Amino acid sequence: MANSALKKYIVITSIFAPTEAVLAFAKMKDYTLVVVGDKKSPANWSCDNVIYLSVEKQNEMGYALNDALPYNHYSRKMIGYLYAISQGADLIVDTDDDNIPKDNWVFPEFEGEFDLLAGNLGFVNIYQLYTDKKIWARGLPLRLINTTFELEKDIATAKCTVGLWQGLADEDPDVDAIYRLTSDEPCYFNQRAPLVLDKGTISPFNTQNTAICKELYPLMYLPTFVTFRFTDILRGLVAQPLMWHYGYQLGFLDATVIQKRNPHDYFKDFLSEIPMYQHTEKVIELCHSAIQPGLSLSENLYKIYEALCAQGIVEERELETLRVWLSELKMVS
Repeated sequence: MANSALKKYIVITSIFAPTEAVLAFAKMKDYTLVVVGDKKSPANWSCDNVIYLSVEKQNEMGYALNDALPYNHYSRKMIGYLYAISQGADLIVDTDDDNIPKDNWVFPEFEGEFDLLAGNLGFVNIYQLYTDKKIWARGLPLRLINTTFELEKDIATAKCTVGLWQGLADEDPDVDAIYRLTSDEPCYFNQRAPLVLDKGTISPFNTQNTAICKELYPLMYLPTFVTFRFTDILRGLVAQPLMWHYGYQLGFLDATVIQKRNPHDYFKDFLSEIPMYQHTEKVIELCHSAIQPGLSLSENLYKIYEALCAQGIVEERELETLRVWLSELKMVS
């Protein structure tokens, strides 16, 4: 961001000793780095210029959300979000401990003139604007993985209001287990100007190199009782219709990190992704039907999860955890 006066936070969760990525982000002078630990994290975890929230520290903070979230789970990252918000964060960058920032790691302003991809295109494979390689983002409906979208013809410069920027990742980008089980070749994306998606044009996005403006903090809720590989994708699917409803757009950037991926069992990833494959398009449909004019962002977020619950996409206990998140968020904001 160009405005260095903003209070900018980076939030990571980690069960490892400080990684190369953590050490690099800790040196970012314009950002405060928060690392959320878990029960598997080293007991002696320590790193200069990092606010480390150990399990003990999380218990001392007194958040009701702390008791609502399971341990050894990615959703505990939300404790870090609450901490950053309580400290007056103007924007939060979501990333992981295996994403090493490149020299071009920076996010644009949230408002400005950008390349705008036309609206109402439905799901698109955004990676096709950055590479000729056959590759797709995790969460793209499987029926579309062989589709050639020819998106360049639908791009024009326009004034945009971006609520969330998603940066790509080189080397081991965010793809699904089907890609990794069948190809798993490294990918290095081409550079291009920042790109914004207009209302009705949808792309999956994740929590790995993502900046969100403070007006949309409720949308950082990480679904806690879905499978691990569905969690951040579901969050991103729910977010987009809500962003459109309140006048915000989703933006994409060049690869500004290199992902040195922590070890994964690709077949276990595949099993974890099955609900994502099953429900992706239905989620968008339910979001549209659940959003009500006149309600706040938080109220409409809850309406959506009620609809997801009614269709069996999330469990009843997800609603209780979401209620705690929204209540806590209101108190710390």
